[in-house]
Amino acid sequence: MNFHEKSDIMANEKVALVTGSSRGIGREIALRLADIAGAVAVHYHADKAAAEDVVRLIRLKGKASFAFRADLTKEKQAAGLVRSIEARFGRIDILVNCFGPFLEKPWEKLTGQDWDLILRGNLQSAFFCLKAAVPGMRKRKWGRVINIGYSRAEQLAAFPGITPYAVAKTGLLILTRTAAKTEVASGITVNIVSPGLIQGGRLPSGGRFEASALGVPNDVANAVYFLASENARAITGTNLIVSGTWKM
Repeated sequence: MNFHEKSDIMANEKVALVTGSSRGIGREIALRLADIAGAVAVHYHADKAAAEDVVRLIRLKGKASFAFRADLTKEKQAAGLVRSIEARFGRIDILVNCFGPFLEKPWEKLTGQDWDLILRGNLQSAFFCLKAAVPGMRKRKWGRVINIGYSRAEQLAAFPGITPYAVAKTGLLILTRTAAKTEVASGITVNIVSPGLIQGGRLPSGGRFEASALGVPNDVANAVYFLASENARAITGTNLIVSGTWKM
């Protein structure tokens, strides 16, 4: 089967886009959504080989997949990514905004470039993709948007070492709830999954953590899978925190 053609996607099957899905949490989400979608678009920024490996694994599940490159900090490229996937697979039904760089650095040592990179990567990129993908969902009266946040964003606490990241994820939470409220009449749910400390990811420097405080990427992927399914059709505007006992 040629997994690159629209004809490979059945009319009742869903098409998913997972940004930042060449590695880490995004990779696990893309693989998990292959169990619910007929096609999964894998997005990467730099590592094409890693993205192609995810595509290979999805195709082994008998689902369509293709790797797409884009710099999502740029609005034109984000919109172009959505258009390319719609041209390849016909539509986007499920959008997971997972792309987002991380930087641990004392706030007083941050440069304007640091600040801009983290906010554009974690907040603007999600806005750009959301804005580009939602019109198609509105036309079909069905859609799922799941943003990947940060488990402590709701606390509005001080975060001296990761200030721009925390600011961006707090803004993403507000964007999520705003879109959820405005799109509910269109049959689109918009939710946010907020991981805590994840094994294999970036952990705060100098800390020791109990096993109960550490999750694995598949924990986040399972939460996304649920919110993308029909079982979550009445859930929107929700922040699903996946953080074990961290900071409980």
